[in-house]
Amino acid sequence: MPIHLKIVTAEREVFADDVDMVSAPTREGRVGILPRHAPLLSILTSGELGIVKGGERTPFAVSGGFMQVLPTNIIILADTVERADEIDESRAETAVRLAEEQRASAKSEQDMALAEAKLRKEMVRLQVARIKEAGRRQGRS
Repeated sequence: MPIHLKIVTAEREVFADDVDMVSAPTREGRVGILPRHAPLLSILTSGELGIVKGGERTPFAVSGGFMQVLPTNIIILADTVERADEIDESRAETAVRLAEEQRASAKSEQDMALAEAKLRKEMVRLQVARIKEAGRRQGRS
């Protein structure tokens, strides 16, 4: 018995389908959600959002938001979310370098906090892009 997952941002619906499991980064730590899970409302942090359907794992990069879990469905309202196949690895590497430079040149605590949040977001994007690339390389072998 699957659980229905819907992932949306302010701009678009990213995903809507029945899945077997969801693994999400929350303020309390990583949580795994299976069908018939107890109701839960959680704040998401930057990290990899993993979805398992039919034994296949699909990674997403999420940068925050909220997750509502009910026994038969999950709704994720994300600040930003990207499928692994939407992320260009070389552009993600460039974004990480720029965020590191921003952090190094921060002049105030507020600038430092913003730069560190940007760096976390870009590092997650790069990590998820690399998961996608590793899967492609394994498929070629």
